Amino acid sequence: MSTPTSLGTFTPRPGGAPLSRQIIASSRMETKLLLRNGEQLLIALAIPLIVLIGGILSADKIDLKFPHSAVDTLTPGVLALAIMSTSFASLAIATGFERRYGVLKRLGASPLPRSGLLAGKVGALLFIELLQVVVIGIAATAIGWTWSLSVGGLLGFLACVLLGTAAFASLGLFIAGVLRAEATLAAANLVYLLLMAGGGVVIPTASYDGFGGVLAWLPSGALGNGMRAVFFDSAFPVTNLVVLAVWAGVGTYLTSKTFKWE
Repeated sequence: MSTPTSLGTFTPRPGGAPLSRQIIASSRMETKLLLRNGEQLLIALAIPLIVLIGGILSADKIDLKFPHSAVDTLTPGVLALAIMSTSFASLAIATGFERRYGVLKRLGASPLPRSGLLAGKVGALLFIELLQVVVIGIAATAIGWTWSLSVGGLLGFLACVLLGTAAFASLGLFIAGVLRAEATLAAANLVYLLLMAGGGVVIPTASYDGFGGVLAWLPSGALGNGMRAVFFDSAFPVTNLVVLAVWAGVGTYLTSKTFKWE
């Protein structure tokens, strides 16, 4: 912008855009990069949908017993898996390679502060997660998923999404900040697969017998149990949210102490 002077000339008014506008622009850029990355879309959308359909077919064939129908039991867990896919695996891998190629180093020199860069990444994650919830919800409803939410249940769902994102994003950034890109790729995928298969996120922790009590204290088990409490009972899962908040705090502390931008 320029301002006229009494002599009819113009003087420059240099300065950056407001922080909120910078964060919105950063979120928009991060979202476009995620949507253009086939590997990230595979993790974000394809894998949760495959788990949902495959789990329903497997439950019918091997006669797995759930307290509710297979689709009603698995869908909340798959929604939790989708959040874990985006905020943990996708974020860790993308950030690891951004460090390797010097992208973070260059962005760190931009007018947007580093806290704003992280806020932009979180904004992109939340947009992708909204897309995941819509796609998975439509697919599950078409299969036969039935659900209803009270006001408390809706608040519980939003809290699960936000705290689940915070917990897994902080842990993903911790891994990406201390390991090389290739090691981050391997570690993030390994942890993701282990939690998906046996972390209590898709299958209720009660199905793991005595070991389920341990899984409930993992971020995967807490998020999965929280989602099931929301959609089964339309409840506000306080205990599960506290567990997620603790993991978010631990992950944030570790990231703040160890994260390297280059």
